[in-house]
Amino acid sequence: MRLTVRGEYALRAVLALGLHYGPEVVPIRVIAAAQRIPKRFLEQILNDLKDARVVESRRGVQGGYRLARHPSQISLAEIIRHIDGPLAPVSCVSERFYEPCTCPDERRCGIRDIMKEVRDFVSHHLEQVSVQDLCRRTQMLAVGRGLPSDDYTI
Repeated sequence: MRLTVRGEYALRAVLALGLHYGPEVVPIRVIAAAQRIPKRFLEQILNDLKDARVVESRRGVQGGYRLARHPSQISLAEIIRHIDGPLAPVSCVSERFYEPCTCPDERRCGIRDIMKEVRDFVSHHLEQVSVQDLCRRTQMLAVGRGLPSDDYTI
């Protein structure tokens, strides 16, 4: 698994929305400025996350985005899979995006066996980490470094 820039921006956008979770929407320009994400690129990413039912939007002058579910109900794995695809390092061990590999015998391939372990570790960890956990960690790191906790205010 390799997190692309698109995947990183998706996580940062969801982080911004998680930090301000509630009934109100956050304007896209505010998210873009706070997270230093190009607005046009962010629009595409948020539309993809809307398709995945991770975010909701409201149109118009008072429009913007908000999380579609509570931050504790959205895993990082869900976001990454939707934006970047499989969490598996090679396609022959992917549970959701399996493709046969080129090795002579998959069942006896040591590389595949180790890559399964990597997939299981990464997948399990990212499934267990929610947007709420990401928000808490971000806030903790801001306080731990002496930064004002409202540094992430949108």
